[in-house]
Amino acid sequence: MATEKLSRRGLAILVAFALARIGFGFQLQTIGSLGPQLRSLFGLDYAALGALIGVYMLPGAFVALPVGLLGRRFGDHLLVGLGLALMAIGGAVAASSSDVRGIGLGRMVSGVGAVAMIVMQGKIIADWFAGRFFLLAISISVGAFPIGLGLGQLIQPPLANALGWHAPFWAGAAITAVATLLFVTSFRPAPGVAAIPRRFSLPSRREVLLVLVAGAVWAAYTAGYSSYVYYLPSLMAARGGGLAATGLAMAIATWGNVPGTIIGGALVHRFGGLRIFLVGTLALIVGMLGTGLTGFAVCWAVIVGLLGSVHGGVIIALGTLSARPEHRAVGMSLFYTVYYGGNTVGPGFCGWTADRLGDPAGAMLAAGLISSAALPVYLLHRQLIPHAILLARA
Repeated sequence: MATEKLSRRGLAILVAFALARIGFGFQLQTIGSLGPQLRSLFGLDYAALGALIGVYMLPGAFVALPVGLLGRRFGDHLLVGLGLALMAIGGAVAASSSDVRGIGLGRMVSGVGAVAMIVMQGKIIADWFAGRFFLLAISISVGAFPIGLGLGQLIQPPLANALGWHAPFWAGAAITAVATLLFVTSFRPAPGVAAIPRRFSLPSRREVLLVLVAGAVWAAYTAGYSSYVYYLPSLMAARGGGLAATGLAMAIATWGNVPGTIIGGALVHRFGGLRIFLVGTLALIVGMLGTGLTGFAVCWAVIVGLLGSVHGGVIIALGTLSARPEHRAVGMSLFYTVYYGGNTVGPGFCGWTADRLGDPAGAMLAAGLISSAALPVYLLHRQLIPHAILLARA
């Protein structure tokens, strides 16, 4: 089992996951980055754009639980390797398409693959890292995702302008292909984990309740933040913002997550998860509402990107530790079933709000509303089990 020592193998696996999550963010952001161009090319309204974003997440609501059960039976290596390969294949399908249906199909294939990587990553990291290294490793993995989002906004619009809208989809496929190669060549089961019998087993009712509540916290956090990122380019374009200003705001809002998430994970043991969670959630709400109601998108991006990300590792740790080690694969599949459901509906709801108000700023207000839902659900989880007990499991 995991020990409070770092190993080269564990670090290599963490790097593979970080690159995979960068590819995940890059692929997910493609529609948001190319939103103005795709709306003009295919005649999409904001609700349709949101649906095209959400189709990437749709498979997870149905596939996450079977993936967890299969992972428990057949092992981590096969499931994650196959999932990463599907992410690359789906990117190639979208890149080879000529219409919205083809793009949607490719994104759905990539989304199916992403399920395996996302569901199993927390369990594998918990297998390889323990104690203070666990929260740090989780935070690094979580922080890699917004790097992909920011990289997407920085690279994809000029890449599409130079080589056509297909090129960003090819780039996403390439990133995930490299992640696939790195993972399959570096992965080994953590010492002691291979001895656990591979059979179908379900968490207890209490564990199921805990991971479902934790999943609702993560769904509210990610659906709100991701919708903010998806619609920020369209909002700034509608307000006359140039490509450089949009790229700056997106870079701050996404890459600011990297130091924010890691710092938040490092400060948990000093200030406690509740304080870190409150700072992050309130920063998200204030930053999103400020973006929608004022014209200072770059300034608000600092709050969203830096302060609004400090609690990401806290929430993932919440879900990972809500089930015992032998039930984590299935537990995290339940956690991510809720996550995927929320992130499938969230972008569409924000786009629908923007259409109803006749202004993409409506998407920012809706994103702030979604983010605020994380607070009462997090407090419910703390009522169900003292979080000191969860941290002791790490």
